[in-house]
Amino acid sequence: MDFIRHGVFWKRWNRPGCNRMRRDNRPVVMNFTGIYEKETFYRSEKICWIDCRDVHGTNCYCDEEAEQILTERIRSFPPEGIHFIDSGNYHYMTKLWTDKMKRPFVLILIDHHPDAQPSLFENLLSCGCWVGRMLDENPYVRKVVLLGAEDSLVEGLPERYRNRIASYNEEAVVHDQIWKEFREKHIDAPVYLTIDKDILDPSQVKTNWNQGKMKLADLKKVIRLIVQHEEVAGIDICGECTGSVLEEAECGEVEQDDRVNASLLRILER
Repeated sequence: MDFIRHGVFWKRWNRPGCNRMRRDNRPVVMNFTGIYEKETFYRSEKICWIDCRDVHGTNCYCDEEAEQILTERIRSFPPEGIHFIDSGNYHYMTKLWTDKMKRPFVLILIDHHPDAQPSLFENLLSCGCWVGRMLDENPYVRKVVLLGAEDSLVEGLPERYRNRIASYNEEAVVHDQIWKEFREKHIDAPVYLTIDKDILDPSQVKTNWNQGKMKLADLKKVIRLIVQHEEVAGIDICGECTGSVLEEAECGEVEQDDRVNASLLRILER
């Protein structure tokens, strides 16, 4: 049986006897575009389904009213656990989830983009500025570590963030020696891990942003290193395919998303 309260659905798609996660830490699926309705990766899980399609002012930019509504929708859920937050247009949800952190943490951002550019509109949260807003406003974030961001985009980061952001490009991040250095230099607190699938080569999955060249196997290797060696306080994943795919019913891209999500969920729930 499913039930709804304030846009939040509890889905009871679980295998008989499966109770690996407490109710509060079940995977959360935030449905902004409808893409997750076409996917099946979560259907064997106990999940929380948060329907956000009725919230206006959310696509790429999140206006003040939408930010208040979304903050209220996730109010009863802790930042711990796994959150699927739809396409990269909604990556600013990481900022709202980490606003709930009440202890020091390091943000690890696996993304082709650093998402720390100044907003084009003053005080308006967006998918491209949320990291900067988090650094400006969240007293608990110690550092942001970018894994896989394009070098040219990192070079353009605002000067005021340079001493609080560390960056390793795609080539560096998969090498074990670099990983050891990265841990010793930058990880001194629990981590919140956020993953944008635009880090992946388009042959692995297609997103609505320009993408990196990382293979899924390498991404999984990096995630395993993090979850095996660090205290992970929370996780989110974005990078679902575009709205046009939904409209045109091109199933290949949706199936790719579904397979990648299922693969990542298996690693993260171990």
